[in-house]
Amino acid sequence: MATADVLKPDFATQRKHFIFTDEHEQLRESIRRFAIKELQPHAEEWEETTFPDWVFARMGELGFLGLDKPERYGGQGGDYYSSLVLAEELAHAHCGGLAMGIAVQTDMALPPILAFGTEEQKQQWAAPAIRGERILCLGITEPDAGSDVAGIKTRAVRDDATGEYVINGSKTFITNGHRAHAIVLVTKTDISDPAHPHGGITLFLVPMDLPGVIREKKLQKLGMHASDTALLAFQDVRVPESAVLGQLGKGFYHISWELQGERLIGAAGAVAGAQHVFDRTLQYAKERTAFGREIGHFQVIRHKFAEMATKIETARQMVYTTAWRFQNGEYPVREITMAKLYAARIAVEVADECIQIHGGNGYMKEYGIERSWRDLRLNRIGAGTDEIMLEVIGRSYGL
Repeated sequence: MATADVLKPDFATQRKHFIFTDEHEQLRESIRRFAIKELQPHAEEWEETTFPDWVFARMGELGFLGLDKPERYGGQGGDYYSSLVLAEELAHAHCGGLAMGIAVQTDMALPPILAFGTEEQKQQWAAPAIRGERILCLGITEPDAGSDVAGIKTRAVRDDATGEYVINGSKTFITNGHRAHAIVLVTKTDISDPAHPHGGITLFLVPMDLPGVIREKKLQKLGMHASDTALLAFQDVRVPESAVLGQLGKGFYHISWELQGERLIGAAGAVAGAQHVFDRTLQYAKERTAFGREIGHFQVIRHKFAEMATKIETARQMVYTTAWRFQNGEYPVREITMAKLYAARIAVEVADECIQIHGGNGYMKEYGIERSWRDLRLNRIGAGTDEIMLEVIGRSYGL
């Protein structure tokens, strides 16, 4: 074979994974253009004010809120991979809080409504949410119960005289909580069997304008400043029996199912966030000079990039392969958990290393690298902490 015929590595070639088709790549380009043109210019402002509701309406108009949702409810009818594309490309908005607020709508609140809701509930809430006309939130965490879902204290008690349920309790860390029109609310409806604490949990679909729903406080956070995060109270909130979402007493199992899709999307977003801060730092390392040359040409910096790139690619392949299994009808909880754990960890590690490469500039808000670290740090807590992920994985081996 002649030397000229030997296949040479082309590091500039666009990477494409087997799960993505040309249609996915066209979608990717469309979302990226939208994020850069219509969202990114406002990133700094929204860090101070939170992103406005028109983002939901605009994304609904473009079809981005229902990419993998059924066409009968206004969705695009696409596959699960299309939702991965959205999670990845929203990184170009430079606004982690926005990406999280959208993900709550598309991948946390909408899936249980579509999976377990009645036709009336789907028409009343899912269809307008896909159009961006209604905003949703998910209420699991409470001041005294987060990872321990069985420990929630919000109660829904049936009033036999009216057939209604009366809800009392509180929820915290609720993304979209101040703007939402409805909440998928996790409650206790039966606490009579302490031997089976998961058995008495029920989901309710509760309009946020009902008497007794109180948006108590806008919470101040380390990162994700562009999203609104609420402390909510429910004081004698009355809802009809038709507000039950799914089966009475089966809410723990419904929400456990929902968490799997949420965690995989979260993992994809973490990888995308890590890649984005990596790319920006790589450009910086090629331009910043010290001791007479660009800092990227020093071995210590070059090796940092090599380590980060390897970890990002490992996480990406874990996410894509697990997504393939999920799309093809499997329920790979162990691998989803592993992907979420690993992607969240490397995202924070990469962002931290990128601050180090920037030196003092990395600590300054002007460069936006410190914000990437602050935003990505939530991935190790939200949708299941690292410690809970490790527990799920360990128990999956019978330990």
